[in-house]
Amino acid sequence: MENENSAWEHEEGIPQFEDPFIQQYLKGRDALIAEEHKRRHDAIFRKSMSPIAARACKIVSQIRAREHNEVWTNGLDEITAHQSDEILYPGVMFHYAKGRMEKTNLWKIVEKMPKGSLLHAHMDAMFDIDFLIDKAFSTPGMHIMSPQALVSEKDREHGPVFLQYSSQTASDGEQKTSLWTSDYEPSSLIPIQTAAASYPDGGETGFRDWLRSRCMIMPEHSFFHHHGVDAIWAIFTTTFPVINSILMYEPIFRACFRRMLSQLAADGIRYVEFRIAFVFQWRKQGKDQTEDGYEDWCQVVEEEIEAFKQTEQGKSFYGARIIWTTLRRFGNKEIVDSMKQCIEIKHAFPELISGFDLVGQEDLGRTLKDLVPVLFWFRKRCAEEGLDIPFFFHAGECLGDGDETDNNLFDAILLGTRRIGHGFSLFKHPLLIDLVKEKKIMIECCPISNEILRLASSIKAHPLPALLSRGVAVSLCNDDPAILGHGRNGLTHDFWQALQGLQNVDLAGLAMMVQNSIRWSCYEDQGTAGWKQDVDEGILGSGLKAARLQEWHADFEKFCEWIVLEFAEFDDEE
Repeated sequence: MENENSAWEHEEGIPQFEDPFIQQYLKGRDALIAEEHKRRHDAIFRKSMSPIAARACKIVSQIRAREHNEVWTNGLDEITAHQSDEILYPGVMFHYAKGRMEKTNLWKIVEKMPKGSLLHAHMDAMFDIDFLIDKAFSTPGMHIMSPQALVSEKDREHGPVFLQYSSQTASDGEQKTSLWTSDYEPSSLIPIQTAAASYPDGGETGFRDWLRSRCMIMPEHSFFHHHGVDAIWAIFTTTFPVINSILMYEPIFRACFRRMLSQLAADGIRYVEFRIAFVFQWRKQGKDQTEDGYEDWCQVVEEEIEAFKQTEQGKSFYGARIIWTTLRRFGNKEIVDSMKQCIEIKHAFPELISGFDLVGQEDLGRTLKDLVPVLFWFRKRCAEEGLDIPFFFHAGECLGDGDETDNNLFDAILLGTRRIGHGFSLFKHPLLIDLVKEKKIMIECCPISNEILRLASSIKAHPLPALLSRGVAVSLCNDDPAILGHGRNGLTHDFWQALQGLQNVDLAGLAMMVQNSIRWSCYEDQGTAGWKQDVDEGILGSGLKAARLQEWHADFEKFCEWIVLEFAEFDDEE
């Protein structure tokens, strides 16, 4: 057949690949691709890679190619594959891929990778939900309550529910009503064990499943992209009050925070900047009344971080800081009151507070333009207090193109943000892309979050490649892993998604984003000039960031050596 085709092509005068002018075309094509690669975010990193790192990078790409063919296709013809119950292809939606991804060689590699810093993560959305529920059951005095009876399935799915420590005991008066019946007295406290035992759909097992569903976005919700962003956010925002009502009791928080730090360190993360909205109520152990302010909570956070660093697992952990956040939907008085609290806590805990941000759904919240007066007031007040609390704004976490929400990107840059949270819509703005590069602003990218919250249908549809191809500095982050259903803490899921789903992101591409996470970490307070100098100098500088970049580079070389030894069968240089 091949000879027949060759004869036919010759007869028709169709050029052949070996013809000089076709070869010339292909050389020009290769040169054009190479020229584009010079402008990518990882171009300089690739030039500096050691021979062992280059081999490891090639091995990882070969493993990815094999798994694309052997793991992420069912080997059936197109029609049969479309009719199959299992949805399977490279770059498939996160929840369809999750169970399978965690059994691959690519996962094994990414899991072991030293990951630098985690710079965009909402603390109260990071705690293992099952462990949190276990602690609610095992901690004396935990009760459940609701402002209404939760009689119907709809009530239990949508009705407000909270857990709370209380010193009341059975001897103080037996509960005569059930939360699940119409004679429940609204807002009365029911011991959690009592409520669980009487749960109408499966007793305690059913209760645990129900409570878990109130603390996270279930996988099926992430698939319904046609319902839109507002619908998924309506579910998302209801999880935080339930979680915080359990979490913000001192003995439960301490246990969960220790566990979370150990999970992050085990995943190769050495530094974290947590965001948390300071709108929660905090109870000290054995206290019925909530604390006035957040001094005690901050003290507990500092104590637990320092205690973890003294453990064997935490000996290489640099630490963690807090980006103070408040809700962007608040009015000016509420925001200014929160800003005043931020300043007070910064004085009391200067090493803990690293910056300021506003959180909540951008589309339904106030724009940065609307908040300019209070943001200028905050900057002025910080200067008067001798404090430097930089901005790390969420911006562009939206589908808009030129609307007021999308325009938050302009204000974030003009207001001097050091990093941009999400920046999902940035790829639509060529001028702003040039500005973030010029001003050395890094993008905190959260691909799985963007998918589940219905901004991108999968990693294949994510704008991350558009930013990387233009040389924008990006780090990968996990945003809200517990609520979004990761099932574990750390960055491995988001790293794996980018590596497996984006052909131009290989091991070198991941490594460059890790380096960015270290360069843009706020390990210590710095003025604008010192911050920019450290970012500019990178590993060649003389400060703390340079030292930690050097440490990461040594860890990365060891990691690459492990890849070459562990996966020698994929190494064609052997």
